[in-house]
Amino acid sequence: MPPKQKNELYKESARKKDVRTSNIEAAKAVADAVRTSLGPRGMDKMVAAPNGEVIITNDGATILQKMTVTQPAAKMLVELSKSQDVVAGDGTTSVVVICGALLKKCQELLEKGVHPTIISDAFSKAAGKACEILESIAIPVNMEDREALIKAANTSLSSKVVSQYSSLLSPMAVDAVLKVLDPARPNMLDLRDIKVVSKVGGTIDDSEMVDGMVFDQKAAKSAGGPTRMEDAKIALIQFQISPPKTDIENNVVVSDYNQMDRVYKEERNYILSVVKKIKASGCNVLLIQKSILRDAVTDLALHYLAKAKIMVVRDIERDEIELISKTLGCLPIAHVDNMKPEKLGSAALVEEVEVGKGRVVKITGIANKGRTATVLLRGSNKMVLEEADRSLHDALCVIRCLVNKRFLIAGGSSPEVQVSMQLGHWSKTLQGMESFCVRAFAEALEVVPYTLSENAGLNPINIVTELRRLHAAGEKHSGINVKKGTITNMLEENVVQPLLVTSSAITLATECVRMILKIDDIVPTR
Repeated sequence: MPPKQKNELYKESARKKDVRTSNIEAAKAVADAVRTSLGPRGMDKMVAAPNGEVIITNDGATILQKMTVTQPAAKMLVELSKSQDVVAGDGTTSVVVICGALLKKCQELLEKGVHPTIISDAFSKAAGKACEILESIAIPVNMEDREALIKAANTSLSSKVVSQYSSLLSPMAVDAVLKVLDPARPNMLDLRDIKVVSKVGGTIDDSEMVDGMVFDQKAAKSAGGPTRMEDAKIALIQFQISPPKTDIENNVVVSDYNQMDRVYKEERNYILSVVKKIKASGCNVLLIQKSILRDAVTDLALHYLAKAKIMVVRDIERDEIELISKTLGCLPIAHVDNMKPEKLGSAALVEEVEVGKGRVVKITGIANKGRTATVLLRGSNKMVLEEADRSLHDALCVIRCLVNKRFLIAGGSSPEVQVSMQLGHWSKTLQGMESFCVRAFAEALEVVPYTLSENAGLNPINIVTELRRLHAAGEKHSGINVKKGTITNMLEENVVQPLLVTSSAITLATECVRMILKIDDIVPTR
């Protein structure tokens, strides 16, 4: 072979190596950005959007979503945390940190000359084995055991800004899920059945779970309509109480006053007839859906409704219709002729209450209420409220994980150390390169205890070695107790998390790493 060609070949492989290295470097940079926010002592990030909006959060998925990432491989990490958010709802930071550590190990293996496909296959085997190990140390949980569920929610909230309120938010999350859970179909749990209304004013301590329903809208009282209604019959309407319009743009030329009066008279009669039909059905509280084509309700209509002593709540969002009809047991009514008494929901009391600076409409004492829950969150400012909302969502997701896969494992990085140790033993039974790669996978998992102790200001090397020693001695629930700065048994400390969070974190991180490994070139297209 002439030397000239040899050089060309060498250059080509060098370029592929560069692409792979740059991909791994970019992904590692993203992982390092969220690494400091892992665990109860993790720091929060302040995300400043270009429009001046500020978000303070500790949630890995939220941070990455708001980050502007341009490198294609780094975007995969953002997607990774999103998918963890969808599957488990919690552990979004851990999954990115684990992925970064695995990539670092890949880089070391590649430099030693191991072929990417071999690494990829070995990692896949190791991840499968890791899930088996996790299942072997998991503890089954009963849905009746409210305490266990609250412990799991507490662990999820411990790393958030609102952790000092976890004694209030955790039971609230657990009760909300238990309310929505249908014993006949335990695996069907839709978190959209839980409505969270956030109102600025007061502190988080003032948050409550409402037995009934809360609307963020005020009652329309511009025409002097009632704002409190006992023994309410509620109608949810999707039609407009306003003069009809034509479908196409057109102009009517009116030449004299009589015609003008006739137009107004017709409008009045039309609205009056609609209001009479509504009143005839026995309805006294009207929820009106937002309308795009024309005004959902005019001032004239409000005036007539007020005279008929009907309370009006307008601007109900389109996507809330399903939840409302489920909660109140009423059917959405699309046309005025369908106003039948059997389509109405009934409640003991509908009233407008003052919450902080704003007002909300509260419905209580609902007859035959559906399986839904409403939580009213309060907070001193917008940022705290948004973070409380996200934290509550994470806590709800953790309980949903437990409903779907009813196993708990200890927290405080004890499962990762246990998996790492058992994989290390297992790698000795394998042969050749595979054994080498599995050992690298096992070492990579130690990034979780390492980062936890580093964020807590402990000495990571001492802590990780001590953890290894305890796990080797058979104490498989030992983990880092961040509050005391030592290693304790995590089950006694009530630090538990769902099995699904850790197992899906390891599987998803491995998938992502395998994907990045297999890429050897980036082809731009126009």
